[in-house]
Amino acid sequence: MSRQDRLPPMQALTMFESAARLASFTAAARELGSTQPAVSQRVVQLEEALGVPLFERGHRGVTLTEDGVRLFEAVHSALDTIRAATAEIRARRTPQTLTLSTDFGFATYWLMPRLSQFKALMPDVDVKIITSQNVFDPSHDQADVAIAFGDEHADWTARGALKLFAERVTPVCSPAFLAAHPALHTPSDLLKLPLLHLEPTQPARWLSWADWFAAHGEHAPAAHRGITFNSFALMTHAAIIGQGVALGWAPLVDELLATGQLVELFEDTPVVTARGYLLVTQRAATPAVAAFRRWLLGECGLDAD
Repeated sequence: MSRQDRLPPMQALTMFESAARLASFTAAARELGSTQPAVSQRVVQLEEALGVPLFERGHRGVTLTEDGVRLFEAVHSALDTIRAATAEIRARRTPQTLTLSTDFGFATYWLMPRLSQFKALMPDVDVKIITSQNVFDPSHDQADVAIAFGDEHADWTARGALKLFAERVTPVCSPAFLAAHPALHTPSDLLKLPLLHLEPTQPARWLSWADWFAAHGEHAPAAHRGITFNSFALMTHAAIIGQGVALGWAPLVDELLATGQLVELFEDTPVVTARGYLLVTQRAATPAVAAFRRWLLGECGLDAD
């Protein structure tokens, strides 16, 4: 390499770029964590190496010469390119995280059986799942995305909430329970059987047995005739082991029905409401959030665009 092709020291170029951009050796020293004499010395060495003055010094600061302007434009552009490349490399090496908030039922029966598919698509993403039966609050709950159950109220809509599934509920039980009670043909046939209840909330957030019976012109039996649970997962497990009849929410029980762990008691008796599961995006569309959204909508049969 000839002498003319040899690059000046990187430290000198960095100090020159900072001083030129800030029009001050003192400000450049402060930005770089150095001293004004050190910056001035490096710039002088650079000028001597190039054989031309790069700054015009004055009492009120420094200004670039014509050669200084040319060098600054080249160095500034090169440093920006280097910064962008190093930031991209660091981002690839830094594990991406995705924090998801949802309820126990959705996490257990819908998300967990499919999560390995997402991890296969995004193996470098660390997924953290937070479950709660409380009402999702976008202003306080710390999560990148949420799959929340409820209505499309204003707060969620403002955050781009997208409905994934409507609330669709139908009675389910185990095959053994159905075999032991073969005379189940109409909703009224359930009135004398043990019913499994999900603990209600005030105001009501999901369909109850009383709502389901009312939709079919019947009065629900007293809740004390069955068993009440504060968890959808516990209630569903009780139905699987033959403790009684539960209300099954689609799509949470779809896999259990497909594998024969549960059976749907009646045809054409589901109750559908305006509620449902919604996707709520909390944070900016990071690569992990964008990838999860595309995957989730694809799994739900929705357009990801």
